[in-house]
Amino acid sequence: MARPTSPYPRLPSTEAAVTAIRGIAQEFRLEMTVTDDIGADQSSRRTSSGAFAVLDPDGSLPHEAYVELGGSPSVTVQVFPEGDARITVEGIEFADVPRDAVPAFLRAVLGGLAHVKGRFFPPGWWLIVPLPGDETYKELVPGTSLTPWMSKNAR
Repeated sequence: MARPTSPYPRLPSTEAAVTAIRGIAQEFRLEMTVTDDIGADQSSRRTSSGAFAVLDPDGSLPHEAYVELGGSPSVTVQVFPEGDARITVEGIEFADVPRDAVPAFLRAVLGGLAHVKGRFFPPGWWLIVPLPGDETYKELVPGTSLTPWMSKNAR
């Protein structure tokens, strides 16, 4: 069975994703901090590995990275070895973003495409991140108060 094609450039590893994020940080002139967790005993999703088990059962060496970008909005990215990422924007978590989509997601947020939309019924605010190719990520903003960045980007 053929694997569905992604509209984004392929990022085959965690390190490739971190390199792409580094390029975006430079493009938007943001500071960047990276924490690498390498080995089965260090990765957050490898809770069943032994105390000194470095390799996965298949012999691979899992690599997970946590990236913090400076500036506004507040953005963190946790890249997992399984090929997905968790991106947090102003405290709002977007889980299970495909690793290949991380650069497009960050460009949408940092480039001004991301916005907050309010609804009267049911009442609430949503943080919306549109990506190229009609793909959109949307998460509920809990509570009623918005951060200054969210208020500035409300529609």
